[in-house]
Amino acid sequence: MSLLPQNPPPMHGGQLRQITARYGISSELLIDFSANINPAGPPPSVMAAIRRALEGALALARYPDLDLFELKQTIAGSVGVESENIAVANGFAPLLEAALRSLKIERCLLPVPSFSEYRRTLENAGVGITPYRLPQDKGFEYEIDAILKALLDHSCDAILLANPQNPSGVLCDAGRMRRLIDTVAQHSITVLLDEAFIDYCPFASLTRPPAEQPNVIVFRSVTKFFAIPGLRVAYAISTSRHIRAMDRSIAPWPITSFASEAVCAALQDGAYAEESRHANEQRRVWLEQELARLKIATYASSANFLLLRFPAALDVSLLWERMIVEEQIVLRSCANFEGLAAEHLRIAVRSEPENERLIRGLERLLSSFE
Repeated sequence: MSLLPQNPPPMHGGQLRQITARYGISSELLIDFSANINPAGPPPSVMAAIRRALEGALALARYPDLDLFELKQTIAGSVGVESENIAVANGFAPLLEAALRSLKIERCLLPVPSFSEYRRTLENAGVGITPYRLPQDKGFEYEIDAILKALLDHSCDAILLANPQNPSGVLCDAGRMRRLIDTVAQHSITVLLDEAFIDYCPFASLTRPPAEQPNVIVFRSVTKFFAIPGLRVAYAISTSRHIRAMDRSIAPWPITSFASEAVCAALQDGAYAEESRHANEQRRVWLEQELARLKIATYASSANFLLLRFPAALDVSLLWERMIVEEQIVLRSCANFEGLAAEHLRIAVRSEPENERLIRGLERLLSSFE
Protein backbone atom coordinates (compact mmCIF):
# COMPACT_ATOMS: atom_id res chain seq x y z
CA MET A 1 0.00 0.00 0.00
CA SER A 2 2.96 2.37 -0.06
CA LEU A 3 3.10 5.29 -2.43
CA LEU A 4 5.64 4.65 -5.16
CA PRO A 5 7.68 7.51 -6.68
CA GLN A 6 6.64 6.51 -10.19
CA ASN A 7 2.98 6.48 -9.15
CA PRO A 8 2.28 10.00 -7.78
CA PRO A 9 -1.09 11.25 -6.49
CA PRO A 10 -3.75 12.03 -9.14
CA MET A 11 -3.25 15.25 -11.06
CA HIS A 12 -6.76 16.47 -10.18
CA GLY A 13 -9.17 16.18 -7.31
CA GLY A 14 -12.13 13.83 -7.47
CA GLN A 15 -10.24 10.94 -9.09
CA LEU A 16 -11.60 8.19 -6.87
CA ARG A 17 -11.20 5.48 -9.50
CA GLN A 18 -7.42 5.91 -9.31
CA ILE A 19 -7.51 5.88 -5.51
CA THR A 20 -9.68 2.75 -5.49
CA ALA A 21 -7.39 0.97 -7.96
CA ARG A 22 -4.29 1.83 -5.96
CA TYR A 23 -5.47 1.05 -2.44
CA GLY A 24 -8.27 -1.47 -3.01
CA ILE A 25 -10.80 0.64 -1.09
CA SER A 26 -14.29 0.94 -2.56
CA SER A 27 -15.11 4.47 -3.68
CA GLU A 28 -18.36 4.21 -1.72
CA LEU A 29 -16.33 4.07 1.49
CA LEU A 30 -14.21 7.11 0.67
CA ILE A 31 -15.00 10.68 1.68
CA ASP A 32 -13.62 12.93 -1.02
CA PHE A 33 -12.14 16.19 0.27
CA SER A 34 -9.97 16.51 -2.85
CA ALA A 35 -12.66 17.99 -5.16
CA ASN A 36 -14.19 21.40 -4.44
CA ILE A 37 -17.80 20.49 -5.19
CA ASN A 38 -20.79 21.88 -3.33
CA PRO A 39 -21.76 19.14 -0.82
CA ALA A 40 -25.45 20.09 -1.14
CA GLY A 41 -25.54 18.27 -4.48
CA PRO A 42 -27.31 19.61 -7.60
CA PRO A 43 -30.27 21.93 -6.98
CA PRO A 44 -33.68 20.19 -7.20
CA SER A 45 -34.51 22.65 -9.99
CA VAL A 46 -31.65 21.22 -12.06
CA MET A 47 -32.76 17.64 -11.57
CA ALA A 48 -36.31 18.60 -12.52
CA ALA A 49 -35.08 20.34 -15.68
CA ILE A 50 -33.09 17.28 -16.76
CA ARG A 51 -36.06 14.98 -16.10
CA ARG A 52 -38.31 17.21 -18.21
CA ALA A 53 -35.77 17.20 -21.02
CA LEU A 54 -35.64 13.41 -20.95
CA GLU A 55 -39.41 12.96 -21.14
CA GLY A 56 -39.51 13.51 -24.89
CA ALA A 57 -37.49 11.69 -27.53
CA LEU A 58 -36.90 14.98 -29.37
CA ALA A 59 -34.38 16.02 -26.71
CA LEU A 60 -32.13 13.26 -28.00
CA ALA A 61 -33.16 13.34 -31.67
CA ARG A 62 -32.49 17.03 -32.23
CA TYR A 63 -29.17 18.83 -32.44
CA PRO A 64 -28.49 21.36 -29.69
CA ASP A 65 -29.05 25.02 -30.59
CA LEU A 66 -25.91 26.04 -32.46
CA ASP A 67 -26.12 29.59 -31.06
CA LEU A 68 -26.92 28.48 -27.50
CA PHE A 69 -29.46 31.31 -27.50
CA GLU A 70 -31.42 30.43 -24.35
CA LEU A 71 -28.30 29.56 -22.34
CA LYS A 72 -26.51 32.77 -23.28
CA GLN A 73 -29.61 34.81 -22.50
CA THR A 74 -29.82 33.21 -19.07
CA ILE A 75 -26.13 33.78 -18.36
CA ALA A 76 -26.42 37.38 -19.58
CA GLY A 77 -29.30 38.02 -17.22
CA SER A 78 -27.46 36.52 -14.26
CA VAL A 79 -24.29 38.60 -14.67
CA GLY A 80 -25.68 41.79 -16.20
CA VAL A 81 -24.17 41.82 -19.69
CA GLU A 82 -25.45 41.21 -23.23
CA SER A 83 -25.48 37.72 -24.75
CA GLU A 84 -23.07 38.92 -27.45
CA ASN A 85 -20.46 39.31 -24.70
CA ILE A 86 -20.58 35.61 -23.78
CA ALA A 87 -18.76 32.55 -25.13
CA VAL A 88 -19.60 29.06 -23.85
CA ALA A 89 -17.61 25.81 -23.92
CA ASN A 90 -17.33 22.47 -22.14
CA GLY A 91 -14.97 23.70 -19.45
CA PHE A 92 -12.44 26.41 -18.68
CA ALA A 93 -9.51 25.03 -20.69
CA PRO A 94 -11.19 25.23 -24.16
CA LEU A 95 -12.24 28.81 -23.44
CA LEU A 96 -8.76 29.84 -22.31
CA GLU A 97 -7.18 28.19 -25.34
CA ALA A 98 -9.65 29.98 -27.64
CA ALA A 99 -8.78 33.31 -26.01
CA LEU A 100 -5.04 32.72 -26.30
CA ARG A 101 -5.27 31.80 -29.98
CA SER A 102 -7.73 34.52 -30.99
CA LEU A 103 -5.75 37.25 -29.21
CA LYS A 104 -2.44 35.81 -30.47
CA ILE A 105 -0.90 35.94 -26.99
CA GLU A 106 2.86 35.36 -27.15
CA ARG A 107 4.06 35.43 -23.52
CA CYS A 108 2.00 35.16 -20.36
CA LEU A 109 2.97 35.95 -16.78
CA LEU A 110 1.73 33.09 -14.58
CA PRO A 111 1.54 33.88 -10.85
CA VAL A 112 2.28 30.75 -8.83
CA PRO A 113 1.19 28.72 -6.98
CA SER A 114 -1.45 27.99 -9.56
CA PHE A 115 -3.76 25.33 -10.94
CA SER A 116 -1.78 22.91 -13.13
CA GLU A 117 -4.21 23.27 -16.07
CA TYR A 118 -3.10 26.87 -16.52
CA ARG A 119 0.41 25.91 -17.57
CA ARG A 120 -0.79 22.95 -19.63
CA THR A 121 -3.26 25.09 -21.60
CA LEU A 122 -0.70 27.84 -22.17
CA GLU A 123 1.82 25.29 -23.43
CA ASN A 124 -0.77 23.62 -25.71
CA ALA A 125 -1.46 27.02 -27.27
CA GLY A 126 2.24 27.64 -27.87
CA VAL A 127 2.38 30.56 -25.43
CA GLY A 128 5.63 31.40 -23.65
CA ILE A 129 5.33 31.26 -19.84
CA THR A 130 7.03 33.39 -17.20
CA PRO A 131 6.31 32.08 -13.69
CA TYR A 132 5.92 34.76 -11.02
CA ARG A 133 6.13 33.58 -7.42
CA LEU A 134 3.50 35.17 -5.17
CA PRO A 135 4.72 36.05 -1.65
CA GLN A 136 3.60 33.30 0.73
CA ASP A 137 4.40 35.44 3.76
CA LYS A 138 1.86 38.00 2.50
CA GLY A 139 -0.86 35.46 1.89
CA PHE A 140 -0.26 35.20 -1.87
CA GLU A 141 -1.42 38.80 -2.36
CA TYR A 142 -1.40 40.37 -5.83
CA GLU A 143 1.01 43.31 -5.50
CA ILE A 144 0.26 45.63 -8.41
CA ASP A 145 3.61 47.39 -8.75
CA ALA A 146 5.62 44.16 -8.47
CA ILE A 147 3.40 42.41 -11.01
CA LEU A 148 3.66 45.28 -13.49
CA LYS A 149 7.46 45.27 -13.17
CA ALA A 150 7.56 41.53 -13.86
CA LEU A 151 5.26 41.94 -16.88
CA LEU A 152 7.45 44.66 -18.38
CA ASP A 153 10.79 43.04 -17.48
CA HIS A 154 9.79 39.84 -19.30
CA SER A 155 7.93 41.49 -22.21
CA CYS A 156 4.67 39.70 -21.39
CA ASP A 157 1.53 40.62 -23.32
CA ALA A 158 -0.82 38.81 -20.91
CA ILE A 159 -1.25 37.73 -17.31
CA LEU A 160 -3.39 34.83 -16.05
CA LEU A 161 -4.99 35.48 -12.67
CA ALA A 162 -7.47 33.60 -10.47
CA ASN A 163 -9.87 35.21 -8.01
CA PRO A 164 -10.31 33.61 -5.54
CA GLN A 165 -6.93 32.03 -6.09
CA ASN A 166 -6.46 28.33 -6.52
CA PRO A 167 -5.08 26.61 -4.42
CA SER A 168 -5.10 29.22 -1.62
CA GLY A 169 -8.69 30.49 -1.87
CA VAL A 170 -7.39 34.00 -1.13
CA LEU A 171 -9.63 36.77 -2.52
CA CYS A 172 -8.39 39.94 -4.18
CA ASP A 173 -11.02 42.61 -3.56
CA ALA A 174 -12.73 44.10 -6.60
CA GLY A 175 -11.16 47.54 -6.14
CA ARG A 176 -7.61 46.19 -6.12
CA MET A 177 -8.33 43.93 -9.10
CA ARG A 178 -9.73 46.87 -11.08
CA ARG A 179 -6.62 48.91 -10.30
CA LEU A 180 -4.43 46.04 -11.49
CA ILE A 181 -6.41 45.72 -14.73
CA ASP A 182 -6.35 49.47 -15.35
CA THR A 183 -2.61 49.65 -14.62
CA VAL A 184 -1.59 46.92 -17.06
CA ALA A 185 -4.04 48.25 -19.67
CA GLN A 186 -1.82 51.30 -20.01
CA HIS A 187 0.82 48.93 -21.43
CA SER A 188 -1.58 47.00 -23.74
CA ILE A 189 -1.39 43.88 -21.58
CA THR A 190 -4.33 41.47 -21.50
CA VAL A 191 -5.72 40.17 -18.20
CA LEU A 192 -7.13 36.63 -18.29
CA LEU A 193 -9.14 36.32 -15.08
CA ASP A 194 -10.44 32.97 -13.82
CA GLU A 195 -13.41 33.43 -11.46
CA ALA A 196 -14.21 29.73 -11.08
CA PHE A 197 -15.07 30.09 -7.37
CA ILE A 198 -16.43 33.65 -7.32
CA ASP A 199 -20.00 32.40 -6.69
CA TYR A 200 -19.01 32.12 -3.03
CA CYS A 201 -18.16 35.84 -2.96
CA PRO A 202 -20.10 37.42 -5.87
CA PHE A 203 -19.55 40.95 -4.56
CA ALA A 204 -15.95 40.69 -5.80
CA SER A 205 -16.79 39.57 -9.34
CA LEU A 206 -15.70 41.64 -12.32
CA THR A 207 -18.05 40.19 -14.92
CA ARG A 208 -19.44 43.52 -16.13
CA PRO A 209 -16.29 45.56 -17.02
CA PRO A 210 -14.96 43.01 -19.58
CA ALA A 211 -17.94 43.70 -21.85
CA GLU A 212 -16.52 47.19 -22.45
CA GLN A 213 -12.83 46.92 -21.50
CA PRO A 214 -10.79 45.39 -24.33
CA ASN A 215 -7.85 44.17 -22.24
CA VAL A 216 -9.71 41.74 -19.95
CA ILE A 217 -11.49 38.39 -20.37
CA VAL A 218 -13.26 36.85 -17.38
CA PHE A 219 -13.89 33.10 -17.16
CA ARG A 220 -16.67 31.62 -15.02
CA SER A 221 -17.70 28.08 -14.13
CA VAL A 222 -21.12 27.00 -12.93
CA THR A 223 -20.48 23.31 -12.37
CA LYS A 224 -18.55 23.40 -9.07
CA PHE A 225 -20.86 25.76 -7.21
CA PHE A 226 -23.99 23.97 -8.43
CA ALA A 227 -22.47 20.47 -7.99
CA ILE A 228 -22.80 19.44 -11.65
CA PRO A 229 -19.16 18.99 -12.79
CA GLY A 230 -20.14 15.99 -14.89
CA LEU A 231 -21.93 18.35 -17.29
CA ARG A 232 -18.78 20.41 -18.10
CA VAL A 233 -20.01 23.96 -18.73
CA ALA A 234 -18.07 27.21 -18.45
CA TYR A 235 -18.36 30.65 -20.03
CA ALA A 236 -16.23 33.67 -20.80
CA ILE A 237 -17.15 37.35 -20.83
CA SER A 238 -15.43 39.96 -22.97
CA THR A 239 -16.08 42.53 -25.68
CA SER A 240 -18.27 41.36 -28.54
CA ARG A 241 -15.25 41.55 -30.86
CA HIS A 242 -13.20 39.23 -28.64
CA ILE A 243 -16.14 36.87 -28.22
CA ARG A 244 -16.66 36.56 -31.98
CA ALA A 245 -12.98 35.74 -32.39
CA MET A 246 -13.10 33.17 -29.60
CA ASP A 247 -16.21 31.52 -31.04
CA ARG A 248 -14.33 30.87 -34.27
CA SER A 249 -11.84 28.78 -32.25
CA ILE A 250 -14.45 26.78 -30.34
CA ALA A 251 -15.84 23.65 -32.01
CA PRO A 252 -19.56 23.74 -32.91
CA TRP A 253 -22.04 22.33 -30.35
CA PRO A 254 -19.60 22.56 -27.42
CA ILE A 255 -22.17 21.40 -24.85
CA THR A 256 -25.23 19.14 -24.88
CA SER A 257 -28.88 20.17 -24.74
CA PHE A 258 -29.16 18.56 -21.30
CA ALA A 259 -26.23 20.58 -19.96
CA SER A 260 -27.78 23.76 -21.31
CA GLU A 261 -31.15 23.01 -19.69
CA ALA A 262 -29.47 22.21 -16.38
CA VAL A 263 -27.36 25.35 -16.29
CA CYS A 264 -30.33 27.57 -17.17
CA ALA A 265 -32.20 26.12 -14.20
CA ALA A 266 -29.20 26.44 -11.89
CA LEU A 267 -28.51 30.08 -12.67
CA GLN A 268 -32.11 31.01 -11.88
CA ASP A 269 -32.15 29.23 -8.52
CA GLY A 270 -31.37 32.14 -6.21
CA ALA A 271 -32.47 30.35 -3.04
CA TYR A 272 -30.01 27.51 -3.61
CA ALA A 273 -27.18 30.00 -4.21
CA GLU A 274 -27.87 31.98 -1.04
CA GLU A 275 -28.16 28.88 1.12
CA SER A 276 -24.95 27.44 -0.34
CA ARG A 277 -22.99 30.61 0.41
CA HIS A 278 -24.34 30.79 3.96
CA ALA A 279 -23.65 27.12 4.72
CA ASN A 280 -20.15 27.26 3.22
CA GLU A 281 -19.21 30.31 5.29
CA GLN A 282 -20.28 28.67 8.54
CA ARG A 283 -18.58 25.37 7.79
CA ARG A 284 -15.36 26.97 6.59
CA VAL A 285 -15.07 29.11 9.73
CA TRP A 286 -15.62 26.03 11.91
CA LEU A 287 -12.95 24.12 10.00
CA GLU A 288 -10.49 27.01 10.33
CA GLN A 289 -11.02 27.07 14.10
CA GLU A 290 -10.61 23.31 14.47
CA LEU A 291 -7.52 23.22 12.26
CA ALA A 292 -5.99 26.03 14.30
CA ARG A 293 -6.64 23.94 17.42
CA LEU A 294 -4.63 21.15 15.77
CA LYS A 295 -1.89 23.71 14.97
CA ILE A 296 -2.47 23.37 11.21
CA ALA A 297 -2.05 26.71 9.47
CA THR A 298 -4.55 27.89 6.85
CA TYR A 299 -4.81 30.85 4.49
CA ALA A 300 -7.60 33.43 4.36
CA SER A 301 -9.86 31.56 1.95
CA SER A 302 -13.08 33.02 0.55
CA ALA A 303 -13.91 29.89 -1.45
CA ASN A 304 -15.18 26.41 -0.57
CA PHE A 305 -11.73 25.00 0.17
CA LEU A 306 -8.81 25.56 2.51
CA LEU A 307 -5.09 25.28 1.85
CA LEU A 308 -3.38 23.62 4.81
CA ARG A 309 0.25 24.22 5.80
CA PHE A 310 1.92 21.65 8.01
CA PRO A 311 5.28 21.88 9.81
CA ALA A 312 8.14 21.38 7.36
CA ALA A 313 9.34 18.31 9.29
CA LEU A 314 6.07 16.44 8.68
CA ASP A 315 5.93 14.04 5.72
CA VAL A 316 2.71 15.29 4.06
CA SER A 317 2.82 12.63 1.33
CA LEU A 318 2.73 9.96 4.05
CA LEU A 319 -0.07 11.81 5.85
CA TRP A 320 -2.03 12.02 2.59
CA GLU A 321 -1.66 8.27 2.09
CA ARG A 322 -2.45 7.30 5.66
CA MET A 323 -5.61 9.41 5.63
CA ILE A 324 -6.82 7.24 2.74
CA VAL A 325 -5.75 3.88 4.13
CA GLU A 326 -6.59 4.41 7.80
CA GLU A 327 -9.40 6.98 7.69
CA GLN A 328 -10.88 6.50 4.17
CA ILE A 329 -10.54 10.25 3.61
CA VAL A 330 -9.04 11.65 0.39
CA LEU A 331 -7.27 15.00 0.69
CA ARG A 332 -5.97 17.00 -2.27
CA SER A 333 -2.27 16.48 -2.79
CA CYS A 334 -0.64 19.78 -3.76
CA ALA A 335 2.43 18.18 -5.33
CA ASN A 336 1.48 19.44 -8.82
CA PHE A 337 0.70 23.03 -7.84
CA GLU A 338 3.61 24.91 -9.33
CA GLY A 339 5.43 27.16 -6.88
CA LEU A 340 3.86 25.71 -3.73
CA ALA A 341 6.08 24.44 -0.91
CA ALA A 342 5.94 20.73 -0.13
CA GLU A 343 4.27 21.06 3.28
CA HIS A 344 0.80 21.80 1.88
CA LEU A 345 -2.42 19.82 1.39
CA ARG A 346 -5.84 21.14 0.42
CA ILE A 347 -9.31 20.23 1.62
CA ALA A 348 -12.79 21.01 0.35
CA VAL A 349 -15.47 22.30 2.70
CA ARG A 350 -18.01 19.49 3.00
CA SER A 351 -21.02 18.71 5.22
CA GLU A 352 -20.85 19.09 9.01
CA PRO A 353 -20.59 15.32 9.74
CA GLU A 354 -17.91 14.88 7.07
CA ASN A 355 -15.96 17.90 8.32
CA GLU A 356 -16.10 16.51 11.87
CA ARG A 357 -14.83 13.14 10.65
CA LEU A 358 -11.97 14.89 8.86
CA ILE A 359 -10.88 16.70 12.00
CA ARG A 360 -11.05 13.52 14.09
CA GLY A 361 -9.00 11.67 11.47
CA LEU A 362 -6.34 14.38 11.30
CA GLU A 363 -6.18 14.53 15.08
CA ARG A 364 -5.62 10.78 15.37
CA LEU A 365 -2.94 10.63 12.69
CA LEU A 366 -1.06 13.75 13.73
CA SER A 367 -0.73 12.37 17.25
CA SER A 368 0.98 9.29 15.78
CA PHE A 369 3.58 11.50 14.06
CA GLU A 370 4.68 13.07 17.34
